[in-house]
Amino acid sequence: MTKIRLTRLFTFETAHALLHYDGPCRRIHGHSYKLEVTVIGTPLVEEEHPKNGMVMDFGDLKQLVQEHIVQPFDHALVLAQESPQDLLEQLRKYDHKLVLTPYQPTCENMLIDFQHRLQQRLPGHVQLHHLKLWETQNSFAEWYAEDNR
Repeated sequence: MTKIRLTRLFTFETAHALLHYDGPCRRIHGHSYKLEVTVIGTPLVEEEHPKNGMVMDFGDLKQLVQEHIVQPFDHALVLAQESPQDLLEQLRKYDHKLVLTPYQPTCENMLIDFQHRLQQRLPGHVQLHHLKLWETQNSFAEWYAEDNR
């Protein structure tokens, strides 16, 4: 059977700070992230099935990514869990949307997190092929399944 890749692009606004970093990114700052999600599979061949001819419905892919990545991260501040407690308390006091991670919230680590969030929720007949996360217009990180086998 012929394998087909499907790709959908998502955008969201997120702030972060890199704990113990030796450059300006140690300070809270934001990015307009773009996330490219590509899955691979074989189109369904069942004439009476509503998804006939599809690897995956683009709407289903959109819903999955929106629910598990975009909604939690959009307009949130992403910080490492071990960030100073007094800072976290102040942010909570003023009802800031926080995502606390067990990792340093770099573009690379966020991409690994996104890969885990998606891979475990995709239908069995569809595999995650690759992800690309733009942190700026000129800078991005990529994850490919073939590099991680």
